[in-house]
Amino acid sequence: MRARVRAGEVDLPRSQVGPNPQHLLTTILGEYLDSSEADLPSAAVVAVLREFDITEASARAALSRLTRRGLVAARRPGRPTVYHLTPQAIAMHRSRMNQFLTFGARPRAWSGDWTVVTFSLAESHQARQAGQAQRHDIRRTLGALGFVRLYDSMWIKPGRDLADAARAMREVLGDAAQGRWSVMSARFHEEDGPHGPAAAYDLAGLAEAYTDFIDRYSPLLASVRGRTIGGAEALIARTSVMDSWRVFAVTDPDLPEHLLPARWPRRAARELFLEIHTALGPLAEARLIEIVAPFWPDAAAWITHFQAGDDATFD
Repeated sequence: MRARVRAGEVDLPRSQVGPNPQHLLTTILGEYLDSSEADLPSAAVVAVLREFDITEASARAALSRLTRRGLVAARRPGRPTVYHLTPQAIAMHRSRMNQFLTFGARPRAWSGDWTVVTFSLAESHQARQAGQAQRHDIRRTLGALGFVRLYDSMWIKPGRDLADAARAMREVLGDAAQGRWSVMSARFHEEDGPHGPAAAYDLAGLAEAYTDFIDRYSPLLASVRGRTIGGAEALIARTSVMDSWRVFAVTDPDLPEHLLPARWPRRAARELFLEIHTALGPLAEARLIEIVAPFWPDAAAWITHFQAGDDATFD
């Protein structure tokens, strides 16, 4: 399914809005609500997600999942149920929004240090099957921390992240009977050579992803500049461009500039994202208030929108 921004003739892939209702609801709450004091009726949540073609059953299921995760909580029992964001959710949303909106703002300060994790697993016949699962857990854990594999059992990450890496390896492997591991800080003689750390990254693929992002959203930027985007289109488009950009903040290793290819496209992609995201903020906020007002009369007192600056803030 595709969401068409008709006024500007911009065809946005529905997949860019979010892979599932829970993810989409988390994005919207993070973008437009910044208080645990706000009472959020469940009917308002259903109305918002309906804008994105999410059924009522799926919307309520997403709300229930966020409740189980501790991101939202019921204010009081009964019908209709009223929810609120938990303080933990507010802190998480602020941290993540700052991460997404400030990513790529300035070059990484580079000391030349890399964090290196090496490991070996027990090779006995009895341990071999368990070792397969452990290896998978290690790769998943290190990948989530931003490490990439340089060699089979050597993983690297730019900068110093010794404490987090050691904690993660300790949780996965435990004592030395299950395997041996080391976490260290290192410098490479040739960082950008074919056997250096830069070779561990698919920079060509990442550059292509940035270029695809620019190609996908340039028509939307033209519509934004031409002021042909209405409120309904703004809410969908702003959510789409955020969900597309946030992937880079998680997957781009943010290597120092001397390791990046010439004409690196991240700056152009970031400028495009920020212009769209900033320009559509007031329109999307107004549309969101319009949607939920029948179910949440004081919504205008609580709904806001996150915007970028030197430090990302709610407006």
